[in-house]
Amino acid sequence: MKLYYDPISTTSRPVVMFLHEAKIKADLVPVSLFQDEHKTAEYAAINPNQAVPVLQDGAFTLTESSAILKHLADMAGDPSYPTDPLARARVNQAMDWFNTGFYRDFGYGLVYSRILPEYGFANPMTQADLLRRAQERSERWLAVLDAGLADQSFLCGDAPTIADLMGASYVSIGDWIGFDLSPWPNVGRWMSAMRERPCWTETHEAWNGLVNMLRDQQRQSA
Repeated sequence: MKLYYDPISTTSRPVVMFLHEAKIKADLVPVSLFQDEHKTAEYAAINPNQAVPVLQDGAFTLTESSAILKHLADMAGDPSYPTDPLARARVNQAMDWFNTGFYRDFGYGLVYSRILPEYGFANPMTQADLLRRAQERSERWLAVLDAGLADQSFLCGDAPTIADLMGASYVSIGDWIGFDLSPWPNVGRWMSAMRERPCWTETHEAWNGLVNMLRDQQRQSA
């Protein structure tokens, strides 16, 4: 089994974390997004979407982080993706929630548009308007998330699920811009718990290096 991934990819990291947590052996094949390795013809033959991650298991190829997490958890019979229909529906709901509104506004709108030129605007007024709207929408999503975590330790109850791996990865992209989570203490508490898991340490060496580099650049330009 092979996983094509980039260690700094927001969508790759939850899959790698799950491999560590479930102790699933897989060949990790790096695909550097910053070096455009996902845009080569060779990689397009593996994934026509030219995105990561991709799971290959013999002749079976699966794309999309959420689908890969669910498939691996099913293969392993892992309790982080419960078999009870109602409990599983809650996990699916949380993953879809992060994958749609939250990631669109927080990831692409607020964070990526500041760091990655292809997601921002050259016109300063347009860029400022984009960031204002993304900030407002992100704060609304975080308020919803914070309220949902008020009476439970993790997204779907007292134990982490694959939704927590995905969600924490998405929230952590705020590290790129030094985003302050203190107005949402329940989110901060949950993120601290996720960062303390062994799988987080095992997965985030390259990510931490990128975050430190971006922080240095921001300090120098301030």
